[in-house]
Amino acid sequence: MSKLIFGCGYLGSRVAQRWRDAAQAVYIVTRSAAKAREFERDGYLPIVGDVLRPESLAGLPAAESVLYAIGYDRAAGVSRHVLYVDGLRAALDALPAATGKFLYVSSTGVYGQSHDEWVDELSPCEPLREGGKACLAAEHVLAAHPLGRRAVVLRMAGLYGPGRIPNAGAIQRGERVGVAERGYLNLIHVEDAADVVLAAERHAQPPRTYVVSDGHPVERRVYYDELARLLGAPPPQFSSPAADSPAASRAESSKRIKNARLVAELHVPLGFPSFRQGLAAIVAAESASGA
Repeated sequence: MSKLIFGCGYLGSRVAQRWRDAAQAVYIVTRSAAKAREFERDGYLPIVGDVLRPESLAGLPAAESVLYAIGYDRAAGVSRHVLYVDGLRAALDALPAATGKFLYVSSTGVYGQSHDEWVDELSPCEPLREGGKACLAAEHVLAAHPLGRRAVVLRMAGLYGPGRIPNAGAIQRGERVGVAERGYLNLIHVEDAADVVLAAERHAQPPRTYVVSDGHPVERRVYYDELARLLGAPPPQFSSPAADSPAASRAESSKRIKNARLVAELHVPLGFPSFRQGLAAIVAAESASGA
């Protein structure tokens, strides 16, 4: 049985490793010939191709499962809409008709609620930010494509994990952090997110959509207080983010993600059921390694 991955980054690489360790043939699409050589050395089957160059995607294998987890890369020199929407359309059109389940990583940014509302898969999608609008437009492209009948959409909350704790350095140095103090964060540890992808592959009955979160929203102030405590740092101090910054646009949204469908249908035992366990494990591991 073969798997195919578009976007083998922070999340995709962990899914790839799980598939490879289960003796699956894992194809990875990458734009870089150098990266392709690295993938090959690690036991994968690289394909040099670019979703922004549809002609480069000829001859893709008919995989049993496809993970599409391409994140935004400013270095690509295109808008989020072009990358997320046009890129996804090119990939879908290039895949063989015999392709199996299509796992699409979207974002809870498709929701625009801003008054601490509880949100689930049935909540209205009225995104405020460019990324959320592009993700929602891409979901519509997927739904309209023949492969959409075999698709599972995974709307990821904020991914965190080793090497990805925003503002940790500033907190440790006692510096002010340029984020809004109020509002809710919705998070999922990257290892749990990878487990959800595999559970969706096994259990989801497409077409189906899931919000992927640990189900324990946390106010930003509480989150940063706990991070400071774990780091042995003084209580955090906040400053208003620059008006044109991503942090400012994120502050306009405050919602609480409910993961009841994921729990009921995918049966994923989360290793890090809230940010407290996740942060504690990351800080402890980094302290032990001297990072």
